[in-house]
Amino acid sequence: MCRGDDPNCTHFAEHRRRFLGDLAPERRAFLKSGFVATGGAAAMAAGGLSLVGPALAQTSAKGIRQTAHYHLPATAETVHWGYFSKLLKPQVEIASGDYVTIETLTHHANDDAERMVTGDPGAESVFLWTKDKKGVARRGAGPETGPLGPGGGLGVHICTGPVAIRGAEPGDVLEVRILDVAPRPCANPAFKGRSFGSNAAAWWGYHYKDMITGDRAREVITIYEVDASGARDWAKAVYNFRWPGVTDPFGVAHPTIDYPGIPVDHTKTQRNFDVLKGVRVPIRPHFGTMGLAPKEADMVNSIPPSYTGGNIDNWRIGKGATMYYPVAVPGALFSVGDPHASQGDSELCGTAIECSLTGTFQFVLHKKADLAGTALETLDFPMIETSEDWVLSGFSYPNYLADLGPDAQNEIFSKSSIDLAMRDAFRKMRSFLMQAKGLTEDEAISLMSIAVDFGITQVVDGNWGVHAIVKKAIFADRPA
Repeated sequence: MCRGDDPNCTHFAEHRRRFLGDLAPERRAFLKSGFVATGGAAAMAAGGLSLVGPALAQTSAKGIRQTAHYHLPATAETVHWGYFSKLLKPQVEIASGDYVTIETLTHHANDDAERMVTGDPGAESVFLWTKDKKGVARRGAGPETGPLGPGGGLGVHICTGPVAIRGAEPGDVLEVRILDVAPRPCANPAFKGRSFGSNAAAWWGYHYKDMITGDRAREVITIYEVDASGARDWAKAVYNFRWPGVTDPFGVAHPTIDYPGIPVDHTKTQRNFDVLKGVRVPIRPHFGTMGLAPKEADMVNSIPPSYTGGNIDNWRIGKGATMYYPVAVPGALFSVGDPHASQGDSELCGTAIECSLTGTFQFVLHKKADLAGTALETLDFPMIETSEDWVLSGFSYPNYLADLGPDAQNEIFSKSSIDLAMRDAFRKMRSFLMQAKGLTEDEAISLMSIAVDFGITQVVDGNWGVHAIVKKAIFADRPA
């Protein structure tokens, strides 16, 4: 049955209206803490300090005559699993200024299909896997053939899109405003009013080779519940279980979590419901993977982030935040996925609370010819703006696809370090303070040491990340 997620349904508009109406109070409660953390779009506009100054805003707005609002559901036909690609056909083409509501699915939903897949037509189409076929065959950026099927699992995130922006060309900057984020309610009547997510402490986690109790090499999955009724703005653990070793429907054994979307048979797990009792996890809803298609390769693994964004895994990319991306290919080709209910800086064990979300975005294109003399003139990396902060993303390799040569997509996983990511974040912040705020190098270095916070974004995504945060209020008295 259509719940407002099937555009081919003859009553789609009415079903969608009812779905959004039912979700409104749930969305408000779910986003309460995330909204406070990142700030609202209205507050940002009122604050007056933005990367887009009045002159650039006016110039970029000239081409916006009338905006449209599109809806992009998450189905087997609208997602690409585990990769970005400049060759993908756009799911929708929009104009600058338009809005798109985009559904996203966590690639960990099959850790508990009963809570995160069952009864949901979109999720069921994506996660379909029988002995005869998969709903989405290609998973990853690997070759077409192999024991795991097309893609080989070299990339894991379910990305909805891409969205093409009409007129976007290399050298432009795409502004993406995150206007709303909503949980995807469980469609199983047994769990009405709730949403669920999975956290996998997996073999790629920073902790994995530094365990001190029990069996040292173990992967443990914890299922979390998010209240979608409006009663609370925090998550709680439901149960955890050790990865039991799974044989997939094609007969391939998976002793570790080495392929995305493997269905877990809980008749073969030992679930521990006595876990994290009395612990409230604050909600920080955000999108771990969001960005544009890079130009350097036809098929790019979704795991390592790079200069066009992707799997940055920064919890600040939530409601009220704005992202700025350098456009690398015609149309920009924006995709979003890897939705998280909450995550701490570092994403230490390998994942966040991986929880399906729906976002509403506005896209504004800034043309290269209009960027001279603005804060965006030299932008060549993904940048976050909130009502209070500018957040710069540093990586071990700023553009690993170009930096590491023809075997970059393999090399990156053995070459990353926090030292390299810190160096990149420092250089980007220095450049930003000098170019966008008019500081001398000496002024910038002093300010960075006394007023800029550097934090570890993530240490699990191949291309490790360090972010640099500077408060806008610092510049309140500085002439524009």
